Amino acid sequence: MSAGPYGALLDAVRGVRWPAARRVTGATLGAHPSQRRGNSSEFSEFRPYRQGDDPRRVDWRLLARSDRAYVRLTTDRATLRTTMIVDASASMAFPEPGLDKWRLARELAVGLASVAHSEADPVGLTIAGPQPLVLAPRARRSVILEMIRALDQTTPAGTSELEPLVTRARATRMVIITDLLGDAAAMLAAIRLRIAARVEVIVVHIVAEQEVEPPPGTLLAVDPERATTRRILDGPMRAAYHASFTGWMHETSASLTAAGARYVRALTSEPASHAVRRIADGSARRGA
Repeated sequence: MSAGPYGALLDAVRGVRWPAARRVTGATLGAHPSQRRGNSSEFSEFRPYRQGDDPRRVDWRLLARSDRAYVRLTTDRATLRTTMIVDASASMAFPEPGLDKWRLARELAVGLASVAHSEADPVGLTIAGPQPLVLAPRARRSVILEMIRALDQTTPAGTSELEPLVTRARATRMVIITDLLGDAAAMLAAIRLRIAARVEVIVVHIVAEQEVEPPPGTLLAVDPERATTRRILDGPMRAAYHASFTGWMHETSASLTAAGARYVRALTSEPASHAVRRIADGSARRGA
């Protein structure tokens, strides 16, 4: 199976680096600085020998020259288990027929997974639909094509709960790709617990251009997940909607940031490759 329509995206993000936001806990050799310091080949610094240090780490040549014992400290590097949790509820099918939110969500999941995979990180996928699908993080070569197939075979529908999927995900870095129109409060509580367990959490908020600036004229807005919720959008209601939606985005961003997560807003008008670079570059600055 080929990458198909994702080929141009994968070409555009080739060579992008996505460093961990903090030192990684892990023993598997990878691209990210580890919390462990041991006997790897990447030299960090010398430190005077202390009682209890491993004699195998003493630099005997330096001892012979200086008559003082020093140990070599090295920076170990580890892999970062990364998983994409993608919201596939009915609201992600907006606006039809282009399904812009779902298109961007799929492309971001594939693009970010490809960047992580290129650094030897195991990558996984969870699709949060009425029947959740979970692909555990793996480092094998076929994993990106497996993710593409799973995403392309999914049509957003119904309602979904992200909170239990966030709670159960086994990853060191978690990217939640969602329009935040579901169980946001419960998901936030789960995110706090994962961050307390030293999981790096990035929430990518998918927003359609039509949600920010609805088309002109009188509109009937219908909640795709609660069809009985309907609002007429006209005249003064349009200004009230814009103020309410903008305020909600700012409040949501502030709540996630205060919890320790990283919030990234992605509009459907932005090329996925640009958003992938923003997310990766932002992690580099945060971890500096």
